[in-house]
Amino acid sequence: MRLPEPSPASRSAGATPRYRYKVVRTYPHDRRFFTQGLVYEGGFLYEGTGLYGESAIMRRDLQTGKILQMLRLPEKYFGEGITIFGDKLIQLTWQSSVAFVYERDTLRPLGEFRYTGEGWGLTHDGTRLIFSDGTATLRFLDPNTYAEIGRTEVRDQGRPVRNLNELEFVPDPVEDQAGAGAKDEAGGGRPETGGASGLQPAVSGLIYANIWPTDRIAIIDPTTGRVTGWIDLSGLYNPPAAERDDSVLNGIAYLPQTKRLLVTGKRWPRMYEIELVPEPPR
Repeated sequence: MRLPEPSPASRSAGATPRYRYKVVRTYPHDRRFFTQGLVYEGGFLYEGTGLYGESAIMRRDLQTGKILQMLRLPEKYFGEGITIFGDKLIQLTWQSSVAFVYERDTLRPLGEFRYTGEGWGLTHDGTRLIFSDGTATLRFLDPNTYAEIGRTEVRDQGRPVRNLNELEFVPDPVEDQAGAGAKDEAGGGRPETGGASGLQPAVSGLIYANIWPTDRIAIIDPTTGRVTGWIDLSGLYNPPAAERDDSVLNGIAYLPQTKRLLVTGKRWPRMYEIELVPEPPR
């Protein structure tokens, strides 16, 4: 996905570029569900939901919102972020320090693995799983062993950015055209810095992260942890007053056919396909 150019004034001021949005299309979303993870893959939308006694993983039809398959988690688990790596779908839990692995096409449970601390958001760059835990740190995991192989701290203008929640890795335009699993002839991606050691990324790109409980999305360079842009989605949906504390923005999926973002929130009635618009400097 190609970001629009920030304004010349913004670049000269040295500020982190900021973007607003234009809604291109809306899709139905079931308000019953407390969205924690969102992935579009193979023509289907996969959603992971949270809350004790309500957490689930499901496959949906994007156009109609119809649930095609759903599997509920045991009541003791609070579901969190999800990602699809190859033919596996992986779902984190909040404070249980366990992730569940499913067969992508059937949602058949395949196993689980453990990690330290809390689980919030999950994505991947073609080689590594990328994991947030509510702090300013992104962890990198080996997708086969699930061992931690590196981490980096996310910063904007030198300041840590905490409460990193749902994550979506979006490939650079050239990589996107070549396919999300493509590697260069040398078998690697960009060199890594900022503590993100271990396996090299299969493709270059940026991480888009919801910042709980705000209406903002941080655009993050995974090789350095530096925030390269902010998306302000305020006004996209205004929940009823009684629901505002819980019905926050959460859920980012990349739509490769249109090269746009699909966003939603917890218990929102709609999902929004958006284009980014540069915001003039303040």
